[in-house]
Amino acid sequence: MRNTVHRTTRPPVGRRLAATAVALGSCLALAVPVGTAQAAAADPVPTVFFGDSYTSNFGIAPFQQDDTKRIFCFQAKENYPAAATRRLAVKGITLDVQSDVSCGGALVKDFWSEQQLPTGSLPPQQDAFKADTRLAVGSMGGNTLGFPSILKQCSDKLRDHALLPGEPVDPDEPAARCSEFFSSGDGKAWLDWRFETVKEELEEMLTRMVYVSPEADTVLVGYPRIVPADTAKCQTPAPGQKELPLADIPADALPVLDQIQNRLNDVMKEAATAEGAAFVDLYGHTGDNTACDGVNRGIGGLLEDSQLNLGGEQSIPWYAHPSERGRDIQAEQVAAKVEQILNP
Repeated sequence: MRNTVHRTTRPPVGRRLAATAVALGSCLALAVPVGTAQAAAADPVPTVFFGDSYTSNFGIAPFQQDDTKRIFCFQAKENYPAAATRRLAVKGITLDVQSDVSCGGALVKDFWSEQQLPTGSLPPQQDAFKADTRLAVGSMGGNTLGFPSILKQCSDKLRDHALLPGEPVDPDEPAARCSEFFSSGDGKAWLDWRFETVKEELEEMLTRMVYVSPEADTVLVGYPRIVPADTAKCQTPAPGQKELPLADIPADALPVLDQIQNRLNDVMKEAATAEGAAFVDLYGHTGDNTACDGVNRGIGGLLEDSQLNLGGEQSIPWYAHPSERGRDIQAEQVAAKVEQILNP
């Protein structure tokens, strides 16, 4: 079975990759014999999970430490790929997980390039894809957009926090002015440039998946909503917490951050549509489970302690990643989309 959106056209990058594949005599596209049918839903479906910290579910313990090179991926043993796989099994859909290469900090280009970690470099995520892979699921785009830098642009506390990677977009601009910074001038121009980069690279990533695994259905998973429509809720700490959910980010910057995330969601959806991939709109399903929704929140606050620590001493903050509640929402939505694809 193929995705309901058929690949009838390809952007320039797709044509370039196709030409390159022919020039190199690549046999990847011919790896599946003519007439071979897509695996039935009742059969195990060879699956690869890819992505960044929202797929690896940074912040949830315990995390995978079997491969020392991948320790800094902070891939939770019970991340949403694992939880969604179990949900689907209950429905009689068995995923044969060939690999889960999701890794915290991954950029879109790390799909085809090595990812650099403190423990060394990791192979491109596309190396996990096989000719017989039938399903690919994951989230990419937030790090390429530069969301950590955006957060640091808007927060003095995050600028001083050594564990959060990245630098503010313009350290000479005070955090108190981040709303104005991203709404005009150099800040707006920087955002426009990053969004264009995200769109182009996502389309390239999805196009590459077609050539590596030509029979795979691809599911690009969006990001859960962080800032609620009612930003006044962000001015109260969550139960049992001392820090505000979004730390010291100015109140007037919160709607701007939400607009940026909404725009990222739209760009991801456009890229998926252009390349014939399915899209999971988590932003649209998590408006009541943001970082500022108290007991109902599915996102850990920026500086709230996550379940991780360094050497059993210093706790690592959530940095606005899904908690276990948020992970379960991710798994529910992903499982529903996969079931829709495999059992149309």
